[in-house]
Amino acid sequence: MRWPICLRLLILIHFIAILPVGCMAEVKEPAVAGQFYPAGEDTLRRNVDGYLARAGNSAVEGKLVAIVSPHAGYEYSGGVAAWAYKRLAGSNIRTVVIIGPSHHVAFEGVAVYAEGSMRTPLGNIRINEAAARSLLDEKSGIAFNRAPFAREHSLEVQLPFLQRTLKEFSIVPILVGTPTRESFLSLTESLTRLLRTDDRALLVISSDLSHYHDAATAGTMDRKVIEALERLSPVRMEQLLASGEGEMCGGYPAIYAMAVTRNLGATNGILYRYADSGDVTGDKGSVVGYAAMGIYKTPLSAARKAQLLALAKETLHAQVMGTKLPDPDVNDSLLKADGASFVTINDRNGRLRGCIGNIMPVMPLYRSVITNAVSAGSRDPRFAPVTAAELPDLRVEVTILSPLEPLRDIKEIRIGTHGLYLEKGPNSGVFLPQVAIEQGWDLPTYLAELARKAGLPPDGWRDGKLYTFTAEIIK
Repeated sequence: MRWPICLRLLILIHFIAILPVGCMAEVKEPAVAGQFYPAGEDTLRRNVDGYLARAGNSAVEGKLVAIVSPHAGYEYSGGVAAWAYKRLAGSNIRTVVIIGPSHHVAFEGVAVYAEGSMRTPLGNIRINEAAARSLLDEKSGIAFNRAPFAREHSLEVQLPFLQRTLKEFSIVPILVGTPTRESFLSLTESLTRLLRTDDRALLVISSDLSHYHDAATAGTMDRKVIEALERLSPVRMEQLLASGEGEMCGGYPAIYAMAVTRNLGATNGILYRYADSGDVTGDKGSVVGYAAMGIYKTPLSAARKAQLLALAKETLHAQVMGTKLPDPDVNDSLLKADGASFVTINDRNGRLRGCIGNIMPVMPLYRSVITNAVSAGSRDPRFAPVTAAELPDLRVEVTILSPLEPLRDIKEIRIGTHGLYLEKGPNSGVFLPQVAIEQGWDLPTYLAELARKAGLPPDGWRDGKLYTFTAEIIK
């Protein structure tokens, strides 16, 4: 018996209508369950919970922006990873961006998994598709590419820890292949934009450290990498990787991530736990290193401000008098992290006597203050070097800069709050936030004077690159 065409269409429409909603959603099945971690749901839950129960969780000052977690088999690195994930328990994090290296598929640029969900024995985790797709930029080598994720463990082993510490959350999985300048610039900008607008988001950096050296050699190499992470220094990290002084299989994902966290205002990294595989196997002749760390946005406390100002004054005095410059033993993680500072010297009447600084964080903050105090007193090309007779009447201030942020519209500039940096070809100029207030400038004057300082016509800022920054001014 043949059904009439219209009846057959009605039956087909009805059948489609009663299919479960979302049944066609893509699910990335686990690749290393039963290898890197237990495949049974109950066993895996007990395993992860046990690691978390044994991990430490001492108080750390500041807001957590990102964590660093190893990605070896749980037998070797699960106990270390738990030190990072224990920080997330009870938090309100809803979006987790996970960035790691590709171990099995070679490709240029960055791969993003942009739809569906990822499964572990503990259940499915939804991909934040809107967030993931906002990162895609195929011209810059950032694509939705499933292939690198098929057998990859660096992201997968993080998922059960997230499932046992967070409640409702989604993920944005990212794998870095061979890094390129284009992918670095595009991804760091888009990730910064994404994370800046979501105060319930967190970045997870997946990486092990050195591989297959004796424990003493591994410890030396790993300490250098950990210090680069504590300093939030992508430049130092790249030097270590290029020279072989340090090893980090997720080194380039970490470089991308450090740039992003810097843009978000992060100030320093904190080591929670370090161990190597020999702590489990007993074989210290050939080990793999593991670290659990947090990246924080730490406030500049009154005590730290006083310490930096005293350091600038002491340095200026020593430089002018020809005595040994201070070389303090600094243990504060914030002061040891790379920072950008200016040191300003005024005479007793408030007239400028010297001002030198760095706008990019290229050295430890305390070292930046020492260096700029020396330069402000002796190398400002506008002034003769400070003399001993002047010292009693001079006033010193230290300005700590936030990261530069590209300016989209000059209407966003707030006089007295925003410093400005202008770049056009080989020309550049910078004003600290307090300058416009001190000089009584309105916005048009502020921009014109900045252009003149950069060696440009008064309207030269119009086709240059403008950046804003804020600052902590210590007087």
